[in-house]
Amino acid sequence: MYPLYAAAAPSRSRIPKLHAIFSAPKPTPRSLALICSKRVRAEAGPDGVDSTTATAATGDEEGSQEAPESSSGSGNSKPTLVAPISDKEIKKVVQKTAATFAPRASTATKNPAVPGTALYSVFEVQGYASMLLGGALSFNLIFPSNQPDIWRLMGMWSIWMFTIPSLRARDCSKNEKEALNYLFLLIPLLNILIPFFWKSFAVVWSADTIAFFLMYAWKLGWLQRSE
Repeated sequence: MYPLYAAAAPSRSRIPKLHAIFSAPKPTPRSLALICSKRVRAEAGPDGVDSTTATAATGDEEGSQEAPESSSGSGNSKPTLVAPISDKEIKKVVQKTAATFAPRASTATKNPAVPGTALYSVFEVQGYASMLLGGALSFNLIFPSNQPDIWRLMGMWSIWMFTIPSLRARDCSKNEKEALNYLFLLIPLLNILIPFFWKSFAVVWSADTIAFFLMYAWKLGWLQRSE
């Protein structure tokens, strides 16, 4: 039996081979990746181009092309700046508004109230007389009352209701007509805003009068002539 046992026992030459097999190092992720890449290259098409590699390359190129477009789109989306309104545009709006709502000549012919005529003088006297009468009513000098009444209210609005329409009815110069157009829009704002801070008919009439002469001085160049 001993010879049979000796024949069945593994030889010493086989022990190193088994030891090498069982003690071989385990494959690392890097080695697995290399094996997979070799298999992919081996499975390339007949034209010698790997379809997987080509697809990845085209995907990268498309991504690189989309990136500049997105960046260019974001660069072009700049906030638009609003251009400031010019003085000519403001004059056109004021002139159009005043011509729409302010009283004008009833005939389509040339205005007969030219400088030097009696009608021109009548409109001018009527305009400044209504201003003085409105001041007297606002200061409670005519029809005095301890309560706000219609007379004092009319005095506060006298410049807008009587003075400006009377002066606009004349055949005045371009600068004076422009000043009256501005006043026709400015005085209602003053008459509405001032009572929120100071409830006084006299103060409102005084503010309208100051605005009237300041507008005339600006448009007619009174300060420039004095200098």
